[in-house]
Amino acid sequence: MQTSSRLVKWLISAPPLAFLLIFFAAPSLIMIFTSFRLPGEFGGLAPVHILPGNTGEDSGLTIETYRFFFSDFIYFEIFLKSFTVAALTTVICIAMAYPLALLIARSGKKFRNLMIMLVVLPFASNFLIRIYAWMIILGPESALSHMINSVLAVFGITPVTLLFSPFAVLIGMIYVHLPFMILPLYTNLEKHDPILLDAAQDLGANRWQRFRYVTWPQSLPGIFSGSALVFIPVLGMFAIPDILGGTGDIMIGNLIKDQFLGTRDWPFGSTLSIMLTLAVLGIAGLFSWLAKPVTRIT
Repeated sequence: MQTSSRLVKWLISAPPLAFLLIFFAAPSLIMIFTSFRLPGEFGGLAPVHILPGNTGEDSGLTIETYRFFFSDFIYFEIFLKSFTVAALTTVICIAMAYPLALLIARSGKKFRNLMIMLVVLPFASNFLIRIYAWMIILGPESALSHMINSVLAVFGITPVTLLFSPFAVLIGMIYVHLPFMILPLYTNLEKHDPILLDAAQDLGANRWQRFRYVTWPQSLPGIFSGSALVFIPVLGMFAIPDILGGTGDIMIGNLIKDQFLGTRDWPFGSTLSIMLTLAVLGIAGLFSWLAKPVTRIT
C-alpha cells in the first residue's frame, strides 16, 4: 500500500519537477556559469581552459562583469526605472481591474460569461499587432493626439507628443497586462459569501463600510496574485519600450536584449539576467507570502 502511494505521489510530482529542472534550473545554471565567462573576441564567449595552474583570466573565468555592474550607477538607475514602471502599471491595473472584476462577479451568469469572454478576447490576436495598433492610436496625426493637444492649446500649453514617450510605454504596459489582473480578482471575488455582506448590513454598516471591512480584506489574496502576474512580467518586458518608447525609455529587459543581440557581450547580459532573476524571485516570494490568507485569533 505504501509503495503504491509513493508511486502515485512520484507520478504526480515528477512532471512539474522535470519542467522546473529543464526550463528553469538548467537555464539559470547556464546563465550563472556564462556570467563568469570572458566575452569572445568577436562576441559570444571566450573558450574556457580549466587546467592545473590556470587561474583568473587564464582559465577564461572572471568576476569582472559583476564588478562592472556594481561599479556603475547607471545600471541601478535602469533597474529603478524598470521597478517604477512595473509598480505604476500594477497600481493602475488594480484601480481599473477591481471595479470591473466586481461587476463581473456580481452579474448574472449570462452576462458574466460574456464579459469574461470580452476580457480574454484580446489574446485571440497577435501581441505585436496590438502594440503596433497603439502606434497608430498615439501617433502625432491620430484623433487622440489632436483632441489632447486641442484641449492643451485652450490653456496655453504647448502640444505634447504621445508616441515614443514614457506615457506611451505605460499605456502599452497597462493594456497588455490588465487582463492578468482582472481574472485573478474575478476568481477571488466570485467566491465571496454574500451572507457576510447581509450580516454587515444588518449590523448597520453602510455600503462603503461593507466594502472596506468585508469585501476588500477578502479580496487581498486576489490582488496580490494579480499584482505578481502584472509586476513580474513588466520588469522583463522589452518589446513595448522598443516599439512605443523613446531612446530614454530603456528598461532592464531592453538592456539584456541589447547585450545578447546588439553588443554580443553574453557574460554581461547573463549577469544582468541573474540580477533580474534574483529580484523577480524576491518579489515573487513577497507576493506569495502576502497572498496567504490572514488568520486572525479573536
